[in-house]
Amino acid sequence: MTGRDVYIRSAASALPGEPVDNATLARRFGMDALWEQWVDVFIGTASRHLALDLESGKVTGTLADLAAEAGHAALVAAGVGPEEVDAVVLGTATPDQLMPATVNIVADRLGINGVRTFQLQSGCSGAVQALDVARQFLLSGGGRTVLVLGGDVIARFYDVERDLRTAAPAELVNYVLFGDAAGAAVLSTRPAPGSAVVHELFTRLVGLGREPGAVLEWFGPADRDSDRPAATEDYKAIEQHVPEMTEQVLTELLDSRGWRPEDVDVLLPPQLSGRMTKLITERLGLPGAQDVTCVDRAGNCGNAIVFLQLERALGGALGPGRRAVGISVESSKWIKAGFALEGC
Repeated sequence: MTGRDVYIRSAASALPGEPVDNATLARRFGMDALWEQWVDVFIGTASRHLALDLESGKVTGTLADLAAEAGHAALVAAGVGPEEVDAVVLGTATPDQLMPATVNIVADRLGINGVRTFQLQSGCSGAVQALDVARQFLLSGGGRTVLVLGGDVIARFYDVERDLRTAAPAELVNYVLFGDAAGAAVLSTRPAPGSAVVHELFTRLVGLGREPGAVLEWFGPADRDSDRPAATEDYKAIEQHVPEMTEQVLTELLDSRGWRPEDVDVLLPPQLSGRMTKLITERLGLPGAQDVTCVDRAGNCGNAIVFLQLERALGGALGPGRRAVGISVESSKWIKAGFALEGC
């Protein structure tokens, strides 16, 4: 390893279409006003963006579409051309195809060639895993600039003809929790105005012996008529474990940096739902920390969410000398991840 630092020079995001509010979902799936109120009170997510036309069920955008848009915006914001990129890393749970890898489609669209590319299959913390791979690549001297991407298009797993009145809670909750998006960040060994140095970053599997908290199926021709639901969520398990895991990540980050809770200026908390994020933020008890939250309007957009938060933080909250901690928890097989940043 070298003694060099790694910086986040820019971050950008891409959201498909107009926001879809809870009333629109309720009308489309034949749910009543009480269901809409339940979403507002117990989930706390007011809207989300979907790469899907709810009326026809037609997919209106792909992960590659969104990731290329976000990647282009991040490169422009960083003042970096495609020829300066030494590697591209993508974290996603929902690649467009099994092959070719979506990361390579995106690189092609952006005019990036002759570089290392990596695609990581993971839930929400895949974004931090992708940042981790990029950071380790740069610290090892493998290059000077990495484009990091993250995103998910979950709406294509929806059955728009599904009668949600008969759906089990583990299936029903997915229709209101999630949104579609992609994000990108440019990591570099070269700082620039408005960038942030990455002081700490880790991801850790902690799922030994634990049942999955979320399942997303991949159906092929042999089993596409299976009666298994495409996506399920053990929301009670997630409510139980995620707040505790978030506290553990925060403690580890603060201890590693020698920071006190009052030293944190900006918090990027897990973005499961509007209600859960609010409860977790209150539980962490960071006095004076500015909360960067977007799940209440964008939905839980999986591997894009960290980049949406970074875009907002770099856009104003994380000024020179200001300190930030970010926390992500992946519930499918339980991964906890975190990072500590300081504005330049």
